Amino acid sequence: MDFKRKRRPWRLLRLIQALIVLGLILGATALWVARPVPLPDDHFAGLTGDAARGETVFWASGCASCHAEEGAEGDARLILTGGRQFVSDFGTFVAPNISSDPVYGIGGWTVQDLGNAVLRGVAPDGRHYYPAFPYASYARMTPQDLVDLHAFMATLPASNRPNEGHDLAMPFAFRPGIGLWKRFVAHDEGWVVTDALSPQEKRGRYLAEGLAHCGECHTPRTALGGLDRSRWFAGAPNPSGEGRIPNISPALLRWSEEDLVAYFTYGLTPDFDSAGGSMTDVIHNLARLPESDRAAIAAYLQKVRPVQ
Repeated sequence: MDFKRKRRPWRLLRLIQALIVLGLILGATALWVARPVPLPDDHFAGLTGDAARGETVFWASGCASCHAEEGAEGDARLILTGGRQFVSDFGTFVAPNISSDPVYGIGGWTVQDLGNAVLRGVAPDGRHYYPAFPYASYARMTPQDLVDLHAFMATLPASNRPNEGHDLAMPFAFRPGIGLWKRFVAHDEGWVVTDALSPQEKRGRYLAEGLAHCGECHTPRTALGGLDRSRWFAGAPNPSGEGRIPNISPALLRWSEEDLVAYFTYGLTPDFDSAGGSMTDVIHNLARLPESDRAAIAAYLQKVRPVQ
């Protein structure tokens, strides 16, 4: 009996050792699954950027809405100095300087660097970007559009404003966890609207679901923070905590295509109300697109499934 009692501590020690080894294996596996996955090295091979086309990509993607100084107008919206704060349930995100400055901005980035950031949410140093940067939607951007965007952004003014860090609480400040979120929650599931579409409607889908990332605000999220694709464009709480982002599915938004194009151009609704809040920035962007693109988005919105 005395001998058996002496063996019990050793059994307990072996159990603890086994649990530690198992924990290390699981942790290493999680880190491997959560690792940043950059684009293939030849993703942009053979492509040449066109700054004029890149300007359309720039405005469609809403870069100035987050990265220009708040309240900037006219050409000042092209100075992507960063610094704007975005308050959320996870903490406060601060937009970085993405001007052409090679030290404080992204002037030293290659096309591959920009592609990894915009399409994969991976920084040049290999860190995950937080999904306040809507790369899950931008992932639909074509390689040519990304190369054109890089060419246009290289023509923009430089700003030497230093970047500020985000103010996030744990566990949200733990960047490797973003890799797991990318892998299991925000992975690419293809287009939301998969009905047969005309070329105009396909262009509208590309703009609305991809570049303009409309679903990031207008679609409610799941418990894990992914977009609830079953309620596409059904409206969602405003991330700032003030009110709600409206339902823009045909269940509630019954404007004609002409009404929508006018709204995207001038910010005026059919009953002569005007756009407010963050939508004013969106209108600034859409108004700079060719009218054919605004009409394409309007045509696409008619194809979205109505959701109450």
